[in-house]
Amino acid sequence: MVSTETVRTIVGIIGNVISFGLFLSPVPTMVKIYKNKSVQAFKPDPYVMTVLNCMMWVFYGMPFVHPDSTLVWTINGAGLIMELIYVSVFLIYSNWPIRRKILVVLLIEVIFMAAVVLVTMLALHTTKKRTLVVGILAIIFNIGMYASPLTVMKRVIKTRSVKYMPFYLSLANFANGLIWTVYALLKFDINLLLPNGLGALSGLVQLILYAIYYKSTKWDDEPEKPTANVQLSRTNNNNA
Repeated sequence: MVSTETVRTIVGIIGNVISFGLFLSPVPTMVKIYKNKSVQAFKPDPYVMTVLNCMMWVFYGMPFVHPDSTLVWTINGAGLIMELIYVSVFLIYSNWPIRRKILVVLLIEVIFMAAVVLVTMLALHTTKKRTLVVGILAIIFNIGMYASPLTVMKRVIKTRSVKYMPFYLSLANFANGLIWTVYALLKFDINLLLPNGLGALSGLVQLILYAIYYKSTKWDDEPEKPTANVQLSRTNNNNA
C-alpha cells in the first residue's frame, strides 16, 4: 500500500509543475513590454508584491522553520527568481517616478523580511513557534493577493464579458489552489490549507463566471488599453 507521505510527495510535485506554469504566465506581457520598449499601462504592483509573498513562503519552507516542506520552498524559490526578472523588466522600461516607487517598495520588503528572519531565529527557538508566526504572516500576504482577481471578476459581471479574464489562467488558478489544498490536507497544515483553499474557491468562481458570460462576450470589440486589472494574480497562486 502506498504511504500517505508518498502520495503527499507526488501531489506536491504536481503542485510544483502547476505553480511553475502560473509563474510563467506573465511572460507574454514581458515580451510585449520588451518589444515596445515601454511598460505602457501595465503596472508593476502585482509582481513587486509577489516578490515578498515568495520570500515569505521560501522562509516558511525552510527545515528550521517548518520541517518536511521542501516542495514548498523549491517552487516559491523558483517563483522568486522569475518575479525578480519581471520586476527588472519594469525597472528597465519604466520612467523614473515608477522606477523609484519600485525600488522603495523593494527596499521596504527586504528590510521587513530581514526583520522577520532575525526575530524568528533569535526569539523563537522551536519549529512549532516558528511555523506559527511565519505561517500567519505568509497567510496574510497570500490572502491579500487575492484582491486582484476580485477586481477582474467585478468587471466581468459589470460588462457581461470574459474577454479580459483568460480561461486557461482561471483554470490554472483553480487547479493550483486545489492541488495545494489536497497537499495541505494529507499532512494537515492549516497555513497552507487556508490560502490555497481560498485560491481554489476563487478559481472556481472565475470558471463559473466564464461559463455564465461566455455567450454574451463580444470577442470582436476593439481591444482596450491594457491595465493592471486585466492581469489575474498568479500567486493565488501561487502556490503554496
